[in-house]
Amino acid sequence: MSRIDLIRPEWAAPNTVHAAFTLRSGGVSVGPFESFNLGLHVGDDPLAVEENRRRLRASLSLAQRPMWLEQVHGTNVVHLDASTDDAPLRGDAAVARTARSVCVIQVADCMPVLFAARSGEVIGAAHAGWRGLVNGVLEATVQAMNVEPSRLLAWLGPAIGPANFEVGDEVRAAFVCRDEQADAAFKKNPRGRWQCDLYALARLRLAALGLRSVTGGKWCTHADSQRFFSYRRDGRCGRMAALIWLATPADTA
Repeated sequence: MSRIDLIRPEWAAPNTVHAAFTLRSGGVSVGPFESFNLGLHVGDDPLAVEENRRRLRASLSLAQRPMWLEQVHGTNVVHLDASTDDAPLRGDAAVARTARSVCVIQVADCMPVLFAARSGEVIGAAHAGWRGLVNGVLEATVQAMNVEPSRLLAWLGPAIGPANFEVGDEVRAAFVCRDEQADAAFKKNPRGRWQCDLYALARLRLAALGLRSVTGGKWCTHADSQRFFSYRRDGRCGRMAALIWLATPADTA
């Protein structure tokens, strides 16, 4: 079995908080989904995806399976501790306070944002493409965690970088009309369109909420085809995952 490559957040989370971001190697998918595709909705062989998910759980020694969401580029936050295995989980963010719940976000250019309380009492994850970001998915996630924002940590996972994320006037206007400072995250290009910096926009939103510790945000999924899937680059492609979970009693024994 191929080795599953991961990125681990560099942040000051307590040792009861575990987190990881998957790369595209180490799985069994083929073609445009090669090889560690975790998305069931992209046209890949479902048996291959299930095997990749099985390998993910085994590699991370997860006591429970990740709680996969049906993501719709919205702002709904799912409280995983109140969900059951057979309940539909439709939303673009998740929060949890117990070790039985594994938050997971799927991406292939959109930005995953992981959250943890400094105390380790609650964790969260958000799917922050530009639509979710402008409409408040980060704010909704922080509100659902019910912790003073200054006591939270945030990590910005791999997403499309500003050099490769071109958007139109309507996207820039949607952000700037809510906060004039967002203008600094957009640079005019020779085609009369805009290069958009999702990381800068996320940091601006998180700072406004009162988060003082924000790390990550140094990758471009579009620019690195060896490690990352990218919808903007390839169209038909797999999905990576950002996961966060709390240690079980056995982990801390």
